[in-house]
Amino acid sequence: MNKGSKILTLFLVSLLVSSSVVPLEARKHHHNKKSKHQKQRGGGKGSGSSPAPAPLPDYNQTQSTIFNILSFGAKGNGVFDDSKALIAAWKAACKIPGATLQIPSDYKFLIKPITLNGPCMPQLVLQQIDGDVLAPPKVSSWSKSSLFQWLNFKWLHNFTIGGCGTVDGQGFNWWTVSTLYNNKKKGKHIPDMKPTALRFYSSYNVTVRDITIRNSPQCHLKFDNSGTVKVNNITISSPESSPNTDGIHLQNTQDVEIQHSNIGCGDDCVSIQTGCSNIHIHHITCGPGHGISLGGLGKDKSVACVSNIVVENISIQNTLSGVRIKTWQGGVGSVKNVSFSNIQVSDVKVPIMIDQYYCDKYRCKNQTGAVAISGIKYDQIIGSYTVQPIHLACSSQIPCIDVDLIGIQLNPSSGSRGFQSALCWNSYGKSQAPLVPSSIDYCLRRGSGAVRRIARSHDHACY
Repeated sequence: MNKGSKILTLFLVSLLVSSSVVPLEARKHHHNKKSKHQKQRGGGKGSGSSPAPAPLPDYNQTQSTIFNILSFGAKGNGVFDDSKALIAAWKAACKIPGATLQIPSDYKFLIKPITLNGPCMPQLVLQQIDGDVLAPPKVSSWSKSSLFQWLNFKWLHNFTIGGCGTVDGQGFNWWTVSTLYNNKKKGKHIPDMKPTALRFYSSYNVTVRDITIRNSPQCHLKFDNSGTVKVNNITISSPESSPNTDGIHLQNTQDVEIQHSNIGCGDDCVSIQTGCSNIHIHHITCGPGHGISLGGLGKDKSVACVSNIVVENISIQNTLSGVRIKTWQGGVGSVKNVSFSNIQVSDVKVPIMIDQYYCDKYRCKNQTGAVAISGIKYDQIIGSYTVQPIHLACSSQIPCIDVDLIGIQLNPSSGSRGFQSALCWNSYGKSQAPLVPSSIDYCLRRGSGAVRRIARSHDHACY
């Protein structure tokens, strides 16, 4: 080997040695960093073997759509305020399509008045309300700004509330205050208004099913300025003596179906107010309470528009009214195309009522004008009453027209001392047998063209 070859060989050997040393040192440095990291996580002296490093996240794995309120800091003991946890869970679920917010069973969640805003991703479900959701029981703990509602849902689309749990308004103290107020006695806290338990505002494609709502300070379930609403298989419960505790209250809401539910409260089982149309109520048990009502409408000379209401296959027991329409004197607008059919009543004070002289105090001022009422059908209203079978008190200025009484069979309850005859004033339409009591057959007057023109000239405000 010549001198040049020897020099080249030494250079190559040197290069190979240096390249093998650098990776070795690099690996040694990497191992030392890893050991230090493991010690910080609990490895090292006295800890036994070091834990395995956490696996890298699988970015192909589907993100969870279940959001349990307990995972957001809720205690669920009925004492700790879990409002912040519910809001946090809501905000997280709201961002995920098809998410479910869970309120688990065997817990009691104290929630202060809150608003849960949308819009959220589609198909959000506040489901599995299997535990109890409790309102603050002390009237004094509610701020003045929170008195309109307790749980407020706004601007939601494609939203469902379900589960087998209970939403409890704990309204007993509110009712005591109301009693004191009505008796003109002074209490420490007499708010001007009382909160609704659940309220939906400007929400569409909403379903409420299976849950129990009880003891609301005022109305239990309210829909305002909403549409395409379904209520199915719910229970609403508060004592007969609880004032103004409507079961379900509809206002400026269209396309509603309420079915297969039990409602007992201190006011209307279902209350339908102005701006409502295309409402279908069926297979409902109502009582105690004030029955199923349209109104009061037209208060303070306001415009009221209600149309296309179907109420059928209903059982009503021990209520103030059965099915009724109530309007204030002086109102404007119309109630039309309303059908009450297959209604079973038991010990109801007045099963069939139209009252265009509605007044919620001892005396109200007489006024001209009224909400026009037309196209009202009562079909197969059967059972017992305690005060009067039918009370149709239509406005003296604007008659009720196209009122049908078909197959009405109402007998006095056992031991009742009520009126045996029907009361009908300025009401026009037709009746069809069988009719019990027989005085129903003479209740309605036959209308002329002039009567129709008078009645229909007053419903233009709803066109």
